[in-house]
Amino acid sequence: MNLKKSLEKQLKKKSLNKNKYFYPLKVSTFDNQDLIEGINVIISKNMTMSKKTLMFEKKKKKKMKFKNSLMVNSGSSANLLAFQCLINPYRKKKLNYGDEVLIPVICWSTSLWPIIQSGLKPVFVDVDVDTLNISINDLKKKITKKTKALIVVHTLGNSANMKELLKVVKKNKLFLIEDTCESLGSKYKNKFLGSFGDFSTFSFYYSHQISSVEGGMICCKSKEDLNILQALRSHGWSKNTLNQKKYEKENKKLNKNFLFVNSGFNLRPTDIQAAIGLSQFKKLNYFIKMRDLNRKTIIKSISDDKRWTNQVKFIQPNKDLKVSWFGIPMILNKRYENKKNIILNKLDSEGIENRPIISGNFTKQPALKKYNLNKKYLKYPNADIVHDLGVFIGLKIKKITNDELLKFKTKFFSAFNDS
Repeated sequence: MNLKKSLEKQLKKKSLNKNKYFYPLKVSTFDNQDLIEGINVIISKNMTMSKKTLMFEKKKKKKMKFKNSLMVNSGSSANLLAFQCLINPYRKKKLNYGDEVLIPVICWSTSLWPIIQSGLKPVFVDVDVDTLNISINDLKKKITKKTKALIVVHTLGNSANMKELLKVVKKNKLFLIEDTCESLGSKYKNKFLGSFGDFSTFSFYYSHQISSVEGGMICCKSKEDLNILQALRSHGWSKNTLNQKKYEKENKKLNKNFLFVNSGFNLRPTDIQAAIGLSQFKKLNYFIKMRDLNRKTIIKSISDDKRWTNQVKFIQPNKDLKVSWFGIPMILNKRYENKKNIILNKLDSEGIENRPIISGNFTKQPALKKYNLNKKYLKYPNADIVHDLGVFIGLKIKKITNDELLKFKTKFFSAFNDS
C-alpha cells in the first residue's frame, strides 16, 4: 500500500479522543477532504510557502473583493505586520514614534502588543455593550492631535456602525486597521468586514470560522503597502516582492538572490496550512449558514421556554450587518452578578463549555500593570459590564438535534436555578 492510500485509510478511523463537554466551544470543522489536501502537499515534499499559498491568497482576494491579500502564519502576525508597515521608512506617509493609536478595551492581546512593539501609544476606548464593539461616542472623546490611527476589533462576528465609524476616520484622517480575526465572512451593507480599512487582518486558528490549524491573512489597499508587507513577512528579503526587479537593478553589485532591502521577520505560512485553509474557505458560506441556524434555534428555544426569566441578554447583530457568528455571546442579568462564577462553573461541569468574551476588559490584565499601561483613573463602564457579566458559548456547523437542544436547555436552566 502506498503512503497516500495508507494515510487516507487512517483518516477513516474514528478518533478515540473524547471531549468531556457534550457542548464544547469548538467542534472540529475538518473533514477528510481538508486533511487529504494537506497530506497531498506533504507527499509532494514541497511544503514551504509556494503555489497553494498563492492560490489561497488569490481566492480570498477575489471572493471578498479585497485589493491585496497576503497569507501569514497567524492572525497575530498579521496584526504585527500592519503596524510594522505603518512605521516603515519605505512608506511615504507613515506613523512616528509616540503617535497615538485608538483601540477598544475589549480586545485580544495581539491586537494591543503590536502597537507597543512598534513604538506607538495605545489609547483605550470603551465599547458599546449592545454590540460588544467599539463605542463611537467614546471614540470621539479620545481623539487628540496626537491620534493617528485606529484599530477596531470586530467582536465575535459583530461590528460597530461602520458608516458612522468611517465618518470619524475620514474627518480625523486616521489610518484604519480592521482586526477581523473573529469575523471572517461578516458583511456590513453587503460589503465584507475587512474591506473598509487601510489594513485588515484575519485568523485561521483552529477555533475560528475556518481553520488552517494555524494561519492568518493580512489585506491592504495599496500596492506600496503590499510590497512592504511581502518583505517584512520574509526576513526583509527582496525575493517575491512586487519591486524585486527594481531592487535588483538598484543593487547590481550584490547577489540578487540574497538581497535584503528592509527589516523583517519570518512570518511565512506553509503550503500545508494554505491547502487546508483553501479547502475550508470553499465551505465558508455553509459554515456561516449552519452557525446562524443553530444560534437562532438555541436562542428561540430558550426564550420560548416557560423557565425563561431573562437570565441573560443575547447579543444581537448590529444594524445593516449580516453576521458570520463566532459563537453565542451573552450578558448575564445583573441579578446574577455575585453568582457568575458559580453559574459558569456549573455550566462547565454539566458539559457546556464557556469562556469570557475575548479576554474581558484588557486593562485588568496583569501585563498592563507591568508595562504601566493601566491608568486607574480611566473608567470603561461598558467594558466592565462585559468583563463582569459577559460569557460566550460555541456554535456547531452541524444542525443541533432535538435531543441535544433538550439537554442543552435542561443544563442551562439548571445552572441558574441551582445558583
